[in-house]
Amino acid sequence: MQPTQWLDPESCYGAVKSRDRRFDGVFYTAVRTTGIYCRPSCPARTPALANVSFHPSPAAAQAAGYRACKRCLPDATPGSPDWDVAATAAGRAMRLISDGVVDREGVDGLARRVGYTSRHLSRLLAGELGAGPLALARAKRAQTARVLLETTALTCADIAFAAGFSSVRQFNDTIREVYAASPTDLRGRRGSRPTTGSVTMRLSVRTPFAGRALLAFLAYHLVPGVEVAGDGWYARTLDLPHAPGTVRLDITDALDEGQTAFVTATFGLQDLRDTAAAVERARRLLDADCDPVAVSDHFAGDLVIGPLVRATPGLRLPGQVDGDETAVRTVIGQQVSVTGARTVTGRIVAEHGRCVETSIAGLTHLFPDAATLARVDPETLPMPRARGRALVGLCAALSAGDVALDRGPDRDDVRRALVALPGIGPWTADYVAMRALGHPDLFLPTDIGVRNALAGLGHDLPSAIAASESWRPWRSYALMHLWNTLMPPFPTDPQEV
Repeated sequence: MQPTQWLDPESCYGAVKSRDRRFDGVFYTAVRTTGIYCRPSCPARTPALANVSFHPSPAAAQAAGYRACKRCLPDATPGSPDWDVAATAAGRAMRLISDGVVDREGVDGLARRVGYTSRHLSRLLAGELGAGPLALARAKRAQTARVLLETTALTCADIAFAAGFSSVRQFNDTIREVYAASPTDLRGRRGSRPTTGSVTMRLSVRTPFAGRALLAFLAYHLVPGVEVAGDGWYARTLDLPHAPGTVRLDITDALDEGQTAFVTATFGLQDLRDTAAAVERARRLLDADCDPVAVSDHFAGDLVIGPLVRATPGLRLPGQVDGDETAVRTVIGQQVSVTGARTVTGRIVAEHGRCVETSIAGLTHLFPDAATLARVDPETLPMPRARGRALVGLCAALSAGDVALDRGPDRDDVRRALVALPGIGPWTADYVAMRALGHPDLFLPTDIGVRNALAGLGHDLPSAIAASESWRPWRSYALMHLWNTLMPPFPTDPQEV
């Protein structure tokens, strides 16, 4: 992630002139003569270089007095891929802001999660993103509100609180200031009606997007009671800050390179204040902010990964909706097959998970939280005793806050804390960092799946593993491409999943 003063005007202007979609979400173009800001790929006539300035975030452009372009909707672009690549404190803070931490816990809560004082974090965010945490959170609320206004029939009062505003008046004032339009203007002629708890939104993703491969991975690893999947869709329960919820994602391939595609997400929410958190967690699951073109370009010409990238362009790194859940599932799956891990995890969910009522058949439980599992007698868990003790010890550390998997702390610090726990080895820590923390540059050379994939492709194992150093900083995607060669065909009957 580049600090504000490091945005080179010549390079940025070159991207704007070519309408390069790869830079959408990386920086924003503000036009002095019109008072608006746009994404680099905006189809409007390119302004003169003397009339533009460049900003690293919508909040920075808004703070400078610009409003969002109504044609290219710059605030609706996927987030910057640098948030996960560099994983600086600013990038980690942006993940938490998108999850609604500032709305729930304030700036002090955000700073505590990232590991800084609130004053230092504000300086850091202002330097790298051009705005402080409150302005960044405000921009995120405005963007969520606009999407809800344009895509749902929720009343304006419901949308105000769903987006995180503290009052309808604050919502109205912010929408007018950011978009130079009233909420009614943004909604158009469509009417509104009281919510029934169901919110349908479109989640933007960069293309190419190998949706079917992502769906196959999620379906292959699903846990009964918590997740279900069928041909073209995946759904699961969500343990959200205010109340339980569900999400159903309609996932298909979108292979036209350099475009912005959309995944339809239908959220079932008991409390509309959880909208922002639910959206961010669904985006994490989809790896929606990935730059697949940068990944594929890096592997062009590589003898091992290059052919796999060409065969499945836009393969994503499956994320998670809850870091603690990912860690627990990883420990359960140590040294057992995926099918065996699903069975064991399903039994633990049925015994210790919280029952919930949902409108989606098969979704019956929330995944048990760390505090609940920390109180379980390891001897009663359906797994070897040593692994049961490791699982309970991990959950005790998670519930006590000794290990945090919310993407706030530094990733290297989290890994060291995980490896220090009894029964948690490097493979487990790296897998958790890859899935729970979105680490794009991890490789598991001892993984049996990696070895089987390389052998199946006819590669010499030592040579291929040695070549993995050249796959930085995208080794996690190389790993996914290798695992993808081992995936069974996705069943078309939901009952088979």
